[in-house]
This record gives sequence, structure tokens and C-alpha cells, in this order.
Amino acid sequence: MTANGRETTQLAFARRLIVTDAMKRVAEREGLDPELIRSEIARGRLIIPANIHHLATSLDPMGVGLACTVKINANIGNSAVTSGAEEELKKLHMAVHYGADTVMDLSTGGSIPEIRQAIINASPVPLGTVPIYEALTRVKRIEDLTPEILLDTIESQAKQGVDYMTIHAGILLQYLPLVKRRITGIVSRGGSILAQWMAAHQAQNPLYEHFDEISDILRAHDVSYSLGDSLRPGCLADASDEAQLAELKTLGELTQRAWGRDVQVMIEGPGHVPMDQLEANVKLQQHYCHEAPFYTLGPLVTDVAPGYDHITSAIGAAMVGWYGSSLLCYVTPKEHLGLPNEDDVRNGVIAYKIAAHAADVARGRRGARRRDDALSQARFNFDWEQQFALSLDPETARKMHDETLPDGFYKDAKFCSMCGPKFCSMRISQTTAKILDEAPAPTTP
Repeated sequence: MTANGRETTQLAFARRLIVTDAMKRVAEREGLDPELIRSEIARGRLIIPANIHHLATSLDPMGVGLACTVKINANIGNSAVTSGAEEELKKLHMAVHYGADTVMDLSTGGSIPEIRQAIINASPVPLGTVPIYEALTRVKRIEDLTPEILLDTIESQAKQGVDYMTIHAGILLQYLPLVKRRITGIVSRGGSILAQWMAAHQAQNPLYEHFDEISDILRAHDVSYSLGDSLRPGCLADASDEAQLAELKTLGELTQRAWGRDVQVMIEGPGHVPMDQLEANVKLQQHYCHEAPFYTLGPLVTDVAPGYDHITSAIGAAMVGWYGSSLLCYVTPKEHLGLPNEDDVRNGVIAYKIAAHAADVARGRRGARRRDDALSQARFNFDWEQQFALSLDPETARKMHDETLPDGFYKDAKFCSMCGPKFCSMRISQTTAKILDEAPAPTTP
């Protein structure tokens, strides 16, 4: 891709009726017509997060949008008190191995640019970041942030090869009073930083004020917007409130401004939302944001399970995926409690692969259920090896099967240790079918 304005981005090419190699690759992966991929990108309903620098090295292009399978993102990244590049690369490999479609580096401490570059160099999947985290490390206080520091940080990350960026441009000064009645206030880290800056300076959000300049930077490198939901609810009581919806409408305005500069856009979403409000949240996003792809964190459908929020959120993720979300941001068991380790990453990814696949099945996507049906047939036939091969987590399936089975029964056993040979319903069903096949046909009285 050339870096001369309108000829840089996948959106610009799609609008000029050009099918790029990246579009062809996405079509191949999705089993779709390349022209459909192009038309969906031109319409703004599908994005290919593919920085021209990452695309030229290790990136295998993928698509995010309603025409594609539901995708999942895994967050990695260090904190100011723990982890470094080696540990984050281990998390990256774990996430990709178990099926993460994108990864976000949310590092907030240490050598952030060096960690990010190591991840970009090693990652075959798109990488997202939140530039304001690094910008904050360049100053002593939040109040010391300037538009110049923010723009410089965004540009340096774009030049490195970041594929999409969370830009919290939708939280405005006039929206801050709307959070006073909330239980959890502003739970977005980027949103809280900007809220404090705006309150201290009594000035408008600099990311909103300089949005067109940011768009020009992103366009030059084909970085996609992930427009941040700074006012997402942090608990069920705060869901779907006036603050959340006010920001959502602003994100719709910013979507059109970004499209006007040929920059690809997806919209971030809540958060913590009761099940009965999930469908309405998806419909509102699609309406206000002109069908731009929806990228949702969870949502968590209950607040009472710290340590198990990969489960509480996967329930919501499966539902919003069914209703129309395109990218599901995983939540690990450590959510609200600490920095995830490798095992937490694995558990989060598996939970969300289940959610995304369930959503594809519910959507009736062509071929989505083939794997389910093939595994079910293997299960009925006691073909353990095929069951393991078709599992989302073959290692765990094999381990659980083997650990309680008597020695010598591994490959040929027509039962598992739960029922044993005498009480296995599928084995009894097979015997019953055989008896019926061999029995004489009933006579008519």
C-alpha cells in the first residue's frame, strides 16, 4: 500500500472498487466472495485491521464484521509493577495458539515501546493498543498531558505497525456530570484519565478536538479506529444509562468523520449489562454508529462472581455475538482482581472461542455447525482421537478422559469413567439399534 492519502487504506481501495490482496485473503479464510468483502468494507460494516507496516511483515489479514465469523480478542500487556517482554510474548503465543483472532497490548509500565515492538514482530494477528497509556508515562501528572504528546504517541505507535487503536474521543466535558449517580463511576482507564484532564483544565477532550488530525495519522498507515467506550457501565446498576448513550451518539458522529477520511472504524461497547438489555444495546450501537462493527467487552451479565468472570462474561458474549457483535473482547478469571498470567489467558480465550462459535451457530452461518456434528458423531462412535482433534482444547479433553480411565482401556473403550461399561447410554443405544435391526419385522394384525 502506498502512503499518499486516499490510496493507503483498505476502505479507500474498497470505495474505488479495488479488491486488495488482504481482501482476497479474508475472503479465503471466511469462505466468501472477495467482492462481498470489498463491498462490506466500502459500506463500513467490515474492517481489516492491517497496518501497512505489519502487513508487510508478519500479519495474516483477518476481517471483523457481520459478514464474517464472530472473532475474539485477547488482552495482554504488563502493569507498572509486574511482567516484561518475555512474559508478554508467552501470553501472545498462548492466545494465538488457542485461537485469539486479535490481541491488544495494554501495557502501562516499563519499556512499553520495546514490549510492543516485540509483540508486533512476533504476532500473525492484528495488534491493538490504547495510546493514552503510553502518553501518560511521558508526563508526571495527568494534567500535564498535551495534544502534542497524544498525537506524537499515536503517530509513533502507527509507525511501529499497530493495527488498531482505542481512541477515547467520545467522552466530552459536558458528559462528566452524568456519571455522578453511578455506583462505579468511570471504569475505563483511558476515559478516567481524560475525565480528570478535562475537569482540571475545564477544557474539551483533546482527542475529540484533534480528531481529524488523528484520522490523518491513522490513514497514512492504515490503522483502524477502535472508538473507545469511556463511559461504559462498570456494573449492572449503571448499564444503559444516560452517560453511556450520550457517548454512543458521539461515537456515531466520529464514525462518519473518520469514514470521511477513509479510516476504518469499529465501536467498543459495554461492559456490565443484564441479559435483558443486551439485544437493545446492540441495536442502539448499530443504529447510532451506522452499522460499524461492534467490539464488546463481555458483557458481564452478573457482578457476583469475582474469579469466574470469564464465565459471567462469556454468557453475555455469546448473546451479543448472536445479536450482532463482530468482535468479542475476552475477560479472564483475573478480571477485577489482578494481572492475568498465561493460564488466565488460556482460560479466557477458550471461554470466548466457545462464545463466538455458539454465536455463529445461532446466527445460522453456513457450515458453522459442521464441527459440532462431526464431534457428536465421533462421540457416539467412541472415536476418542477424533473427539480430541475436534475439541477447542484437545489437550484438556484428552487429559480429562485419560486421568480416570483404567489402564488398557484408552483407545478401544466403549465408555468413559463417568458411566462405565454397564451404564453407558450410547453403548446401550447401539445395542438396542442392533437388536431392532436383527429382529423380525412386526406383523400387522
